[in-house]
Amino acid sequence: MNRFALYLRVSTLDQTNENQKVRLIEFATQKGFEFEIFEEIESSRRTRPVKQVLLQKLRNGEYAGVIVHKIDRWARSSTELILEIKELVDKGITFISVSDNLDFSTATGRLHFHILAIFAEFERSLISERTKLALRRKKEVEGVRLGRPKGSKDKKERRKSGYILRHAREKQEMDSRNGIKKPIEEYINT
Repeated sequence: MNRFALYLRVSTLDQTNENQKVRLIEFATQKGFEFEIFEEIESSRRTRPVKQVLLQKLRNGEYAGVIVHKIDRWARSSTELILEIKELVDKGITFISVSDNLDFSTATGRLHFHILAIFAEFERSLISERTKLALRRKKEVEGVRLGRPKGSKDKKERRKSGYILRHAREKQEMDSRNGIKKPIEEYINT
């Protein structure tokens, strides 16, 4: 099957997908691929509904692969990019980025992918380290209290009856599975 999905996306509503569309249609036609165009119109939103539909169709095996103009048109973060491309590649779905000259179905493309994955993991580690350092500095040096700020619910003592009863029921249910039968009152006082 040589049926491919062409995915187009712009960052703002002021931009147009036309340049991407021309280049992707030209590429797919030269390769002799059948294709369908998936065009994300409102990509400023956090969720991209067209991409989600396309991902589901790719997972269902409706297309041999997906072709994008540039790799950054597919994902907004390296983590998103790596996770989604890994899923596609593992399922044997071709991923091609025309301008970046990347085809993850080839040996060279898979090498590029693994290099990208290593850098993405490195980037996540650096972000995690910086976040932990910043939190420790705020707590130890600046004396900032971390966590949820105190609110109106913290000023008065809360009822504990609901928590105690729920905990007692959990213990009773656990014992019940082990064949031990006791009334709920015995669990409330412990």
